[in-house]
Order: sequence, then C-alpha cells, then structure tokens
Amino acid sequence: MTRSESKYFATAARMDEALFQLLEEKDFAYITVKEICERAGVNRSTFYLHYETVNDLLAESARYIIDKLIENMPQDTAEFFGKLQTRPLEELHLITPEYLSPYLNFIKDHRRIFRTALEQSSVLGLEDAYFALNRHVFAPILNRFQVPSSEQKYIMPFYIHGLMAIINEWLKEDCKDSVEHLISVMQLCIPVYQP
Repeated sequence: MTRSESKYFATAARMDEALFQLLEEKDFAYITVKEICERAGVNRSTFYLHYETVNDLLAESARYIIDKLIENMPQDTAEFFGKLQTRPLEELHLITPEYLSPYLNFIKDHRRIFRTALEQSSVLGLEDAYFALNRHVFAPILNRFQVPSSEQKYIMPFYIHGLMAIINEWLKEDCKDSVEHLISVMQLCIPVYQP
C-alpha cells in the first residue's frame, strides 16, 4: 500500500469512527456531513472525495463492523463451515449458545451501528448479505438434512427474517435482555434437530 493509499484509508477510518461516535449521541437521521467532518477533523471536500452521501458512509461503516464481527468469530468457526459436508447432522445447528453467544455479544457491544444498519437495511443492501449467507452456509446444511430445494427458497428467508426480527426488537430495547435470554427465545422459535 502506498503512502497516499494509507492516508486515504486512515481518513476513511476517522470518518467511520466519527459516525460511530455520533450514533452514540443521536439518531442517524439527525447526523449531518458537517458534524462528521468536524468530528473526524476533515473538510467537506474530503468527505465528498470518499462518499456521495452519509448513507454511503453508513454502508461502509456497516461493512467495516461486519468484518470486525467476522474477525471476532470463534477460531473453529471457519473450520466448521469448511466441513459442512462431513459434520454429523447434530452439529449442524447454529441456534445454540456456542454459536450465538459471540455474535450476540458483539451486536450488543455495537448496538447503535447495528440498529441503524437494520433501520437502513434497504439502503445498505443487507438482503444481499443474508442471501449470500444462505447460499454459502444454510443451503448446504439444508441439503444435508435432505430438504428439497423447492422448499428451501421459502424456509431460509422465513428463518433469517424471523431471527433478524428478534434481534431487531432486542436492539430497539437497547439490548436490555440478556444474551442468554435472547438465545432461549431463538431456540423456542427454531427447534433443534434431534438425531
């Protein structure tokens, strides 16, 4: 990476951080370019060099925080997903404390950006992220359970949107309920496979 590229990314990171700080203080709808620039220590022309709108910054910030979420995954998660075809069926359930706790704790720690991302999901294209997750993770699991593909197209959106609705309600309440309580609610909604 050249020095100018490094400076470009450092400036973008400062604007991401400025947005995160402002989200702790107010709703996204009330955040202005001027406030972001003041907080990040950049001028408006620099902002517009990087982004066309505040929504563009939000989209980048959401991608950044999701990348951080992935970095904070338990070490064996990548191995788990890499062996979807050979894992025993009883290990293919992701609605367990073991898999959900790290993600839900991360969401709780970054609840303002996640709540904003969910509120702005149409702007951010989160649907595309869900369906990519479906294609790479959930479809192979459903195939292992021999769920016909004609049913999968209905089942996974139902589960994904249902789980996201639970998380969204939790975020609206500022994550007041414990992670353990949220996991128990999710488990009530999605029964665990019994071999």
